[in-house]
Amino acid sequence: MKKILFLTLAFAATAAFASSCPGEMKAIDAKLATKPALAAADMTKVAALRAEGEKLHKEGKHAESVKTLDEAKKLLGM
Repeated sequence: MKKILFLTLAFAATAAFASSCPGEMKAIDAKLATKPALAAADMTKVAALRAEGEKLHKEGKHAESVKTLDEAKKLLGM
């Protein structure tokens, strides 16, 4: 019974991370569309972090994806 509860909670946590990644990417894309005043180097880093976050999401590494996307959001002042 404890194993079933643990597996259910683990699955729910993974699903929560998985579903938040696309929203994070959309938020970054929306901010980039406003052409924020950032140095070219920072814009390049944001684009790289955004791409890495999407790659990690597609690989099923959702916690890492969210962390990477959060770094991009911080650079954008979000």
